[in-house]
Amino acid sequence: MSRIKEIYYEAKSDKWFQGFAVFCRIALAASFLPAGFVKIMGERFAAGLPSNNPLGHYFDALYLTGYYYTFIGVVQIITAILLLIPRTSLLGALMYFPIIINICVLTYATRFDGTRLNTMMALASLFLLIWDYDRLKHILPFKQPKANPPVLKNPLGKRLRIIFFGSCFAVLAFIIIGTFYLYEIVPGNSEEACRNQCISSKNPAACEEFCDCIYSEGQPLDSCLANFNKAKNVRRHDVK
Repeated sequence: MSRIKEIYYEAKSDKWFQGFAVFCRIALAASFLPAGFVKIMGERFAAGLPSNNPLGHYFDALYLTGYYYTFIGVVQIITAILLLIPRTSLLGALMYFPIIINICVLTYATRFDGTRLNTMMALASLFLLIWDYDRLKHILPFKQPKANPPVLKNPLGKRLRIIFFGSCFAVLAFIIIGTFYLYEIVPGNSEEACRNQCISSKNPAACEEFCDCIYSEGQPLDSCLANFNKAKNVRRHDVK
């Protein structure tokens, strides 16, 4: 455990890691500022997303919740401001993390194309919480021994940067490539995007029925997926 602490405090004193933490704070704040302003101004978030899209259904319902919709926007703006101020950045990260996890789960559940970006934002938020562990540990529900930062006996130096940032690129590549194979079919961000995937689909007719179910009939995602699987299985049976 002492070795982990050594590495942690070495990273905390490294300018590259400090710069990365600042980048994460600015990037996460920048993601919430426009989203919050849209809600405060009373406009529908992601206006270009069709209402019949599974996530579009959610945004339509959320937009009609009145002052709750405005409240979400205010919280997002406050969270972004807290992230930008060094003294309050930990509080901002603590507020940001549950919000982005909720958004991340929502986008995966609705098979939204933006799941990759939301996953990266969730990981950046987690990094900020780990980054401020030396401050966060005082509110954790277990005893923390009082100790000064450990003396670095075997600093990793440049190796630490290579290991960390190399791992970051590997994780990003895994997210980007892995999400392409996560689902057999997705509603896309528009009807055109949905139908475009049917060109390379192994079951183009079933895919077209799925897109009709989503965008022409406005049915829930689960119902359309059930119809897609049924149509796919019927056609496989017919081929046999």
